[in-house]
Amino acid sequence: MHTNDTVEVVMRNKVFNKVLSLDPDQSVYEGLEMLAEYDIGALMVCSHGKLVGMFSERDYARKCVLLGHMSRETKVAQIMTSPVMFVSPEHTVDECMTLMTKRHFRHLPVLERDRVVGMVSMGDMVNWVISGQQHAIEALQGYITGGYPA
Repeated sequence: MHTNDTVEVVMRNKVFNKVLSLDPDQSVYEGLEMLAEYDIGALMVCSHGKLVGMFSERDYARKCVLLGHMSRETKVAQIMTSPVMFVSPEHTVDECMTLMTKRHFRHLPVLERDRVVGMVSMGDMVNWVISGQQHAIEALQGYITGGYPA
């Protein structure tokens, strides 16, 4: 569990790894219902199986509420973020964290040959790093206390 581990490894170990998406013609309200139902902060927006945007709580707050748009009448396509940055399963945790930090977003779709295979969040990346650090701490404690054979 290192920052040079791949997104593929992280996704295999995620508790929730279901690919969720909205259609661009769905209402913002429907998107909010999905965010609430799955207790997540963002959804991919796909049209005919292709990733066309991202819909997040941030999009809703900044592009809908603050501009006075009604969520039941507004289409996801009107407020989604597009174009979308994405990664492949071969990208590393470190590359993802760097990209998310520099670009100020918390969710990255994972595509393999233009096909959506999942999404990772900054939370996933941080949890992966913390888990790796915990393993390192335990190994060092075992070494210091003589838990390892000489």
